[in-house]
Order: sequence, then C-alpha cells, then structure tokens
Amino acid sequence: MDTTFATYQTLTRNLGRTLALKQAEPVVALETKYYLAHIKDIKNVDALVRNTRVFTYAMKAFGLEDMTYAKAYMRKVLNEGVSDPKSFANRLNDDRFLNFAKTFNFKEYGALTTTRAAAGQDVVDKYVRQSLEVDQGADNDGVRLALYFKRAAPGVKSAYGLLADPALWKVAKTVFRFPDAMGNAAIERQADIVKKALNIADLQDPAKVDRLIQRFTVMWDATQGTSYSPVLDLFASRSSSGSLGLNTSMSLINLRYGG
Repeated sequence: MDTTFATYQTLTRNLGRTLALKQAEPVVALETKYYLAHIKDIKNVDALVRNTRVFTYAMKAFGLEDMTYAKAYMRKVLNEGVSDPKSFANRLNDDRFLNFAKTFNFKEYGALTTTRAAAGQDVVDKYVRQSLEVDQGADNDGVRLALYFKRAAPGVKSAYGLLADPALWKVAKTVFRFPDAMGNAAIERQADIVKKALNIADLQDPAKVDRLIQRFTVMWDATQGTSYSPVLDLFASRSSSGSLGLNTSMSLINLRYGG
C-alpha cells in the first residue's frame, strides 16, 4: 500500500489533470451542469437557500456540506453581509462561512451577485476540489486532510481560525502531537499554545506548508499504524511538550477572533 505522502504526491504532481478527471465524472458533471444552469436565476438569499440542489452544491464547495441543514443559520450569515465588522459572518471564527458570505454577497451586489465569476466558475472549481478531497478520504483520510490543508491553510488568519476548522485542526494536532486534553482549557489558552508551536504567518509560505504536510503524512501513517515508526522522531515538533487538543464544536465556531 502506498504511503499517505506518496498518494498525495501522485495526486498533486499534475493537479490540473487530476481535477479535470474528477470534474468529468458523471455525478460531478451532472451536479455542476445543474448548478451553472440555475445559479444566475437566483437573485436573493431566500432563493438560494430554497433551491436545495444549488444550495447543497454551493455549501459543499466551501466545505460546509454538513451545515446544509442549518438554513436559518446560513440566512443570517448571508443577510448580514461582510462589510460591517460586527456582522455575523465576521464574528464567526470559521473562515469558511466568511468566504461563503463574500461569494454570495447579496447585501452588496443584490441581484447581480450570481452573475459574477465568484459565484459561477469559482464555485465550480471549489466544488471539484472538495469532491476530490472527500473521495480520497474514503480510502485514506490522511490524503483528504493533506489536500485540504494545502488548499485552505493559506486562508487562516489566526490561531482561532485554525482551531475552528476541524480538518485544519486535525492536521495541526497530528503534526504537533497536541493531546485531546486541551479541549478542557480556555479557548484563549489553546490559541496561545498554538501560536507558540506554529507561526500562523508561515501558512502563507507554500514551501513551509509543504513541509508541514510532509510531516503530517509521515506522522499520520505512524500513528494510524499498529507499531511505532522511528521516522516519527525525525519530523516531530520540538514544541510538542505541553501541547494541546480540541474537540471542535459550534460553541467554538461562534467565538470572536481574539477571544
């Protein structure tokens, strides 16, 4: 069986071709065709949420498929927009919601919102990438997490954003060996320890993100196996002692940045 890193490398070596093959798959192609055929006819928040098929497609594109049922919650995200720093989307600690609100910013663009490329092909590209990640996770969840981290980590602006995203947090938790017990600590304390282990600004550097992914995949294979691998120590963080863990919850999602 290939290692997690070997599979990840195979997929990303020619990512454009990998994504093209995924987009051509019958189910993905069918849902994409429906989305593109109907999205421009949607002129307001209620219309978007009412069209279950379009709404589900859009939510999956942003990694929010598990929140599709929360229509009232998403209406609040969209209705308040993003221009006001105190809007609901800006107060959430999960950038997926903020990015969704920026794409479907009916408050600013009104009926023209869905005619913009951001709501069209950009969403399709996100959906295809998300589909690739989900499908890979069926065989190896470590590959899914590595692909997602590569895509989403550069968008993290704070330790709170890392803590709030379950997939990103699982990668960080594995790399730095943060134990589950941290979930009992105050969120401010968790964020402080994350910042001691990781410079969040490093997530803007592709080379540093790649190194984190390599460390993650090696440690993932070691910790998911039945025996200890000495390779683990080569990639283990020096800051692993006194580190932390977190069971992500809606209460965390609703925390403001900075506490």
